[in-house]
Parts: sequence; structure tokens; C-alpha cells
Amino acid sequence: MDREEMRRNMNANKGIWIGIAVGAAVGIGIALSRRNRSRTPWDHARDLTKRVSNRSGDLADATRDIMDRVKNIYEQGRRVVEDAGELWEHSRKLVGV
Repeated sequence: MDREEMRRNMNANKGIWIGIAVGAAVGIGIALSRRNRSRTPWDHARDLTKRVSNRSGDLADATRDIMDRVKNIYEQGRRVVEDAGELWEHSRKLVGV
């Protein structure tokens, strides 16, 4: 092999290596641009506050319904306790205590 032929082979090899390097760089760049970036806890908190604020009317209605049901259950429970107290007093009178 003479010097001229070696020089041509080296130039061809350089071109191949440059092509591989450019292809790898482009591939890595595309992969990095399309990756799923991990979200921070602050991002999740921001999303949660947006969702809550978008549905605050629904949340208020649901809370109102729950409070009405709790109030109804409390009143019925109070009536049951009062009736039980009256029955207790009545049974004590019947027994003579």
C-alpha cells in the first residue's frame, strides 16, 4: 500500500466515524426531547389545586348534601335516645324502682 492509498482509506474512515457521531448525536437529541420528564411534587400539587378549583361548585354541593345527611342522622339518633330514655323511665316505674 502506498501513502496515497492509506490517506484515502483514512479519509474514508474519518467520514464514516463523523457520520456515526452525527447520527448518534441526532438520535440522542430526539430521544431526550421525547422522553417523559419526571414530575415534581409541586407539579402534582399545582394540578390538584387546578382540579379542585375547577370543581369547587361540585365540591360545595357534595359537602352540603353530606352535611344535610349527617344532620338528619344526628336528629334521628337524638330521637331514638330520647325514646329509649322514656322507655327506661317507664320500665322503672313498672318494676317499682
